[in-house]
Amino acid sequence: MTGARSAELVAAVIKAYDVRGVVGDQLDTEFVRDVGASFARLVRDGSAGFAPGSDGRSAGFAPAKRIAVGRDMRDSSPALSHAFAEGVTAQGLDVVDIGLASTDQLYFAAGFLDCPGAMFTASHNPARYNGIKLCRAGAKPVGQETGLATIAREVTDGVPPFDGPAGQITQLDVLDDYATYLRSLVDTSGMRPLRIAVDAGNGMGGHTAPAVFGPLPVTVEPLYFELDGTFPNHEANPLDPKNLVDLQKFVRDTGADIGLAFDGDADRCFVVDERGEPVSPSAIAALVAERELARETGATIIHNLITSRAVPQLVTELGGTPLRTRVGHSFIKQQMAETGAIFGGEHSAHYYFRDFWGADSGMLAALHVLAALSATDRPLSQLTASFERFAASGEINSTVSDARARTRAVLEAFRDRTVAIDRLDGVTVDLGQDAWFNLRASNTEPLLRLNVEARTTEQVDALVAEILTIVRG
Repeated sequence: MTGARSAELVAAVIKAYDVRGVVGDQLDTEFVRDVGASFARLVRDGSAGFAPGSDGRSAGFAPAKRIAVGRDMRDSSPALSHAFAEGVTAQGLDVVDIGLASTDQLYFAAGFLDCPGAMFTASHNPARYNGIKLCRAGAKPVGQETGLATIAREVTDGVPPFDGPAGQITQLDVLDDYATYLRSLVDTSGMRPLRIAVDAGNGMGGHTAPAVFGPLPVTVEPLYFELDGTFPNHEANPLDPKNLVDLQKFVRDTGADIGLAFDGDADRCFVVDERGEPVSPSAIAALVAERELARETGATIIHNLITSRAVPQLVTELGGTPLRTRVGHSFIKQQMAETGAIFGGEHSAHYYFRDFWGADSGMLAALHVLAALSATDRPLSQLTASFERFAASGEINSTVSDARARTRAVLEAFRDRTVAIDRLDGVTVDLGQDAWFNLRASNTEPLLRLNVEARTTEQVDALVAEILTIVRG
């Protein structure tokens, strides 16, 4: 049995949906080796998916014989991923090392190879962080109730040893297969030539974009394609507007038809139009939904509750079935599995596809946008204008000591103007006349997250100012 660790340390690193922490302080090779061993035990016995407290033998998942492992470009990723592989093989399972990969490339491997997977990345977090995203065969997510709680207990108490032969580590390059598969999901025949500016943010988009876009009739203008886990140019988090500034200027300077920005592990994609103006992820979700509904009339489209109401409106107009969920990939993926939804979109620029094993792929969303743009002579700004029906604030975070009290104060201030309140995720307050806001407390930080939508920017700005005055005192 491996050595035990403090429950406080384990709880700080093994979070609700993944493993993530500061390398050398919270996360080291010994810790990761134990996580690999515990994960191998779960999937080896077919029990990755049981709820905490159960015996883990009745979940109905096929026992795994191998685990695919990928890693991003962070300096710590090679050593950590190798330690994880050692933990896996010590439990008798084989490891398929796919090397450098984006997160959605790892999801592809888990689907293509029909085996569980582990991706070493801390996504958009600073260089000192790293982490692990785990999935079952077919890219099914692993969270607290589907394995992470058990891994946390075993890493805390010590992982039992395996009395049997060790597994083997083999290397397999799946990049070309991944790129070919993505292109097979979008009709790119007859595409007109396009000039696309791509900001990889020194992340894994610099690895996957050439492979995916290479055979297409596009000219790629690369920005920060050098893989560098220190992120020397800007944070690899396009959700923050300051990290889009370089791409916006680059689009205008190169005369590109479109700009694409990827986060560190390249599972999210943000879009900039030919003027250098950001396109709302809700508008991209609506555009992709329209394309998917054209392919399958009446299909279900999932959107989370802070996505623009333009998305469910459009889906309904096109004869589809909109389905509203909480914020977070685990909820989207669960709903996709239960409903057979063809597509799901989040305002954070995560886009989920039934034909991609229900997993998210920013690169696949980008291909849809390129195909849509290629099919018209209009510039991207005009193409997406019909999907931008409302003004929105984007997500605004406030540090608070008592989220519940601040939320109650906001609700009281808006009591006379409130048409309806929804508590699916935080509080969503409908003010009528297409105006609404959502307040959600973070599960891990002392933050309140605010999203506002209304008909005009002036209305949004006024609501934001009023709400933040109450929230921030």
